[in-house]
Amino acid sequence: MADQFDLECRNVVKTFDQFVAVNDISLAIPKGSFFSILGPSGCGKTTLLRMLAGFQAPTSGDILIKGNSVLGVPPNRRPVNMVFQHLALFPMMNVAENVAYGLKRRGVDKATITKKVNETLARVGLPDSGPKQISQLSGGQKQRIAIARCLVLDPTVLLLDEPLGALDLKLREHMKVELKQLQHEIGTTFVYITHDQSEALVMSDQVAVMNSGRFEQVGAPQDLYYNPQTSFVAGFVGESNRWTGIVNGGNDQQVEIKLASGSRVFAKRDANNHITDGQSVDVFVRPEAIEINDAGSFENKLSAKVENVLFNGAASSLQVRESLTGHEMTVALPQTGAFASVREGDEINLGWSVEQTRCFASNGNGAGV
Repeated sequence: MADQFDLECRNVVKTFDQFVAVNDISLAIPKGSFFSILGPSGCGKTTLLRMLAGFQAPTSGDILIKGNSVLGVPPNRRPVNMVFQHLALFPMMNVAENVAYGLKRRGVDKATITKKVNETLARVGLPDSGPKQISQLSGGQKQRIAIARCLVLDPTVLLLDEPLGALDLKLREHMKVELKQLQHEIGTTFVYITHDQSEALVMSDQVAVMNSGRFEQVGAPQDLYYNPQTSFVAGFVGESNRWTGIVNGGNDQQVEIKLASGSRVFAKRDANNHITDGQSVDVFVRPEAIEINDAGSFENKLSAKVENVLFNGAASSLQVRESLTGHEMTVALPQTGAFASVREGDEINLGWSVEQTRCFASNGNGAGV
């Protein structure tokens, strides 16, 4: 059953003197999946990727590809290839020569090289681009050629280190969809490193959220978004209103939290998240979970004044300030048109349910109110 996983890490640790860059990481990536490692700069994700590629060796633990340990196997002998952020295409070579480079280094005969280059260019949707110069390509086409140059070597796993980081915003949005579709069509396992949550959520089958050398949570994008298991994941994945407070009673179904501002909010009690009276907690509420002017029977309700209307089509939102305490919140603006007339200075009522309120034991990094 071991070979059902294209890539495994078992208790991988990497230290530099006294600094622990990667701390006891274990993962198993199924064949043919798109797996992303998401985290802020300095969390250890690039160090982990370099160990997978063979550029660095773990201090302890094991790395397996198709069930076989690759400890001690140099990068050029591992069935993995890497696409870097700046692509590193050779400007003096045409497209076909760039794609053929690795095969030539391996000593493959010319007829086989020509056949494999043509097949691979077709796989990435650029079948007639072989004679073109790199300077003639668009940013998205260069991205595809960089991937083709790796795919032509038939890797078990393709490692991608922030490959969209150098692209402009519009092209980056386009390439997220392109990469997801490309991976689906070719079936090669992708391991994708990024600090951009949108990239990870849109493209991946599974995402590992990394923080300070550890995986905080691994799951499907929807699971990370709707069911974060730690304060860090709740704050890093998606947008949230965030406060700190003290648990101040409750019952079997919900807890009452007194915020630093003096307000009270109610959160659903989670059996897996043991919160006790008097405990300091971080509280999270998604902007889209908050209803405007329809507080109804919601347990959480307040009045607020609109400070800013941030119109951005389907991603429009309001920045508001609670009337009693003065703390700031962001509220998603529904695209029904019902609130098209909302303006700065308007007084509105807000409400949300206990199920939409997440709270976790404070990690000391709370934003306060």
